[in-house]
Order: sequence, then C-alpha cells, then structure tokens
Amino acid sequence: MPKRFRLTRRFNAAMTEDGYRRLRRFAQDSGLDEGEALSFLFENFDSVINEETFAHRLRLFNSELEARKR
Repeated sequence: MPKRFRLTRRFNAAMTEDGYRRLRRFAQDSGLDEGEALSFLFENFDSVINEETFAHRLRLFNSELEARKR
C-alpha cells in the first residue's frame, strides 16, 4: 500500500533569493508546490545529488556564506 502523503512538519526557513527562485522553478516544472518540492528533494536526496560534485559545491557555498550575509 502506498504511503499517504501528508505534510506534518512546518518550519520557517531562510533561503537565498537564488535558492528560492530555483525551488519555485523546480516546483512549477514538476507540478508541485514549494513544500511538496522540498519534501521530494529531501526524501530522495541520495539519488538526486551528484556525489562527485556535492562536496565541492558545499565547500564553495560555505566559503562564500559570510560574504553573502553582508
């Protein structure tokens, strides 16, 4: 029997403008709302990311984070 899809957790999240635009575009392209799109991405995280570039992208993001906060 398939799992029932219920959004049971809600939380405030701060996102960059670029990240939010990309989330909205992904949600629209896939016919989901933003919450459903986030649920899909995190439920399928291991199969969605490119393991070869993930660590590098994360290091870049972290190195630019302080400058982006200003």
